[in-house]
Amino acid sequence: MLDYFDLESDLSAEERLIRDTAREFVEERVRPDIADHFEAGTFPTEIITEMGELDFYAPNLEGYGLPGVSETAYGLLMQELEACDSGLRSMASVQGALVMYPIHAYGSEAQTETWLPELASGEAVGCFGLTEPEHGSNPSAMETHAEAADEGYVLNGTKTWITNSPIADVAVVWARDRSDADEPVRGFLVETDRDGVTTNKIDEKLSLRASITGEIDLNDVWVPEENVLPGVEGMKGPLSCLTQARYGIAWGAVGAARDCFETAREYATDREQFGGPIARFQLQQEKLAEMATQITLAQLLATRLADLKERGEMRPQHVSMAKRNNVRMARDQSRIAREMLGGNGITLDYSPMRHMANMETVYTYEGTHDIHTLILGEDLTGFQAFQ
Repeated sequence: MLDYFDLESDLSAEERLIRDTAREFVEERVRPDIADHFEAGTFPTEIITEMGELDFYAPNLEGYGLPGVSETAYGLLMQELEACDSGLRSMASVQGALVMYPIHAYGSEAQTETWLPELASGEAVGCFGLTEPEHGSNPSAMETHAEAADEGYVLNGTKTWITNSPIADVAVVWARDRSDADEPVRGFLVETDRDGVTTNKIDEKLSLRASITGEIDLNDVWVPEENVLPGVEGMKGPLSCLTQARYGIAWGAVGAARDCFETAREYATDREQFGGPIARFQLQQEKLAEMATQITLAQLLATRLADLKERGEMRPQHVSMAKRNNVRMARDQSRIAREMLGGNGITLDYSPMRHMANMETVYTYEGTHDIHTLILGEDLTGFQAFQ
């Protein structure tokens, strides 16, 4: 596997074990059928509990039976999952960073004891309800609201583009609290079997097809007071979750690009034209050299980001730069890899075009490329361009 600067020589024994375990799991349990799932628009739900048994959900958190591994180990896990397919990494990322993390960080003792063990094992599946039909890049304008009633709250609103929602047991829903004059945003744990909750699946996607995506429609849904996340109010709650998830994306995108590179390199050394392998031609070597360089730069960025996160020095803007750069890199390099495969590259027999299609979603979700550009612009100049 491409590691041109030998970064993995610095990994601990535990980090190597996690990397190898994820790589073996992917090769044996997921990769053989992932193209079929992509074509069918399905996710291999039978592996959800298997991933739980391997501690693939939020392993960087501590307590409640969670292993508390290093941030590098978590990044390597995301990298290996996305080397197979972005849908696989998305499932684990949502379950861990967007559902388990807010419960762990902001939940009550009862909430953490109830949900974290089940989510960690994969016996329960969670989803994260923030994006709305009319509010994507500007989630603070959300219309979903909660009104105090009967020792709890009644929620109304619609969330969309929600990974896992059609198979979720619980949704972390962010809504404005109309019982307060300032209408703060608060987090609610909404069991999806409650009256008034529907989670319709979104079909006919051309990207991230091996991922179950849907909506969360809330029609006078009552939840008790104990379902409110007590530890946070305002946009800090959902945005802090997105920072955790974007960290995993920055690593995961490297895995997708690396898989494209390895596929293209193998193809170039095996494919013969004009009396020999196409890898001997300068044009093909230039493409491989550039791919290797860009992937290596992204690896270095992700590795440094892990160091900062481990020391508690990582800022959201650091994550924006890494997510923005690494996803753009994977998007560009997957196209080059597909190009090297010629006509064969448009089939499901090879991974680059599948990765290329998936990257169109990853380029857009959890903060679009343009929004991360403006986040960095504000940090660099002091001027906010999006308000």
